[in-house]
Amino acid sequence: MAPKLTFETASPPGTINFGIGQPSADLLPADLIRKAADAFLEHAQPAELNYGERQGDRSFRRVLARFLGSEYGAAVDAESLFVTTGSSQALDYVCARFTRPGDVVVVEEPSYFLAFQIFRDHGLEIVPVPLDAHGMRLDALEQVLGEHRPALLYTIPSFHNPGGQSLAADRRRRIAELSREHGFVVAADEVYQLLWYERPPPAAMGTLTGTGNVLSLGSFSKIMAPGLRLGWIQAAPALMERLLDSGAINSGGSFNQFTSIIMREAIESGQQTAFLQRLRQTYADRVEAMDTTLQRHFAGRARWLRPGGGYFFWLEFDRDVDTAALREAAPAHEIGFQPGVNFSPRAALGNCLRLSFAHYREDEIREGIERLARLFESNP
Repeated sequence: MAPKLTFETASPPGTINFGIGQPSADLLPADLIRKAADAFLEHAQPAELNYGERQGDRSFRRVLARFLGSEYGAAVDAESLFVTTGSSQALDYVCARFTRPGDVVVVEEPSYFLAFQIFRDHGLEIVPVPLDAHGMRLDALEQVLGEHRPALLYTIPSFHNPGGQSLAADRRRRIAELSREHGFVVAADEVYQLLWYERPPPAAMGTLTGTGNVLSLGSFSKIMAPGLRLGWIQAAPALMERLLDSGAINSGGSFNQFTSIIMREAIESGQQTAFLQRLRQTYADRVEAMDTTLQRHFAGRARWLRPGGGYFFWLEFDRDVDTAALREAAPAHEIGFQPGVNFSPRAALGNCLRLSFAHYREDEIREGIERLARLFESNP
């Protein structure tokens, strides 16, 4: 039976838990949100407080389309956007609209561990495909497609969780083409697409909705604040029809009318773009702090890719290292991390671990890596 995994939000005082994959308190922009909310409420129209359009507020989708288009370097049609309450709800909704119990979902291995429960909630069979430095291996994917008829392929194309790598542009196009050839839907979890710190990743899979059966899932959780519970799905017209043909949508209208209009104000005023620039610089500094300290304590003991974006470092140790056992010993050293076994649907990768740099300042990151080193030294 798969281990019970839950969302981590806090740790005992004094503990540095690199297992927490969320922004630190100093990066939660309460004043920015307050200004955007005040700007909306000062001129709010009664209709804006109603249920809203099924696809999401039209004015918000237009503003979001312009924002995404400027970041992607490619035009985005407002009619291709569907408002959600974040990427997890979007993924669950995609499963409800495009799969049935017993269907196969293809995932990367490793992959975002809490997505596995969403797939199991829908009775899906999870089939893993390995990664390399350039993302999902197409040779392994094509072998899987020769053995299975998946309904869904789930990928994290940019600054992968947990691996940190980005899917190469030619592989993105080929996966989109394969989705048409084999009749499956691609759920591209693109929440880190805009969180690059050195150079942008390849073009978002949202730009490939005309090439394949691609759904691009985005969220403001990583580029503004998780508590907004606001995201989007980008889709071609045929897939959009299936997203809209839902009892929940037909009964309740927009999934997040009120917050989307607040975010319309934040984007139109330029505050979202300015805040994104701040995040890029802050996280770049945290990457540098973690990488430098890892080099000092773990060079020659572990292998990792310095991420150019996203939230995570993924460390691979020799086969005889059991990071789940080390995780049990970690509280005594006031340190935490996610063991690699969590990121495999078949309980593999026991010699790996994931560290998040998003939740702590640089001094805390350096101290945390030193504690991690002491943990390893005391448990050889």
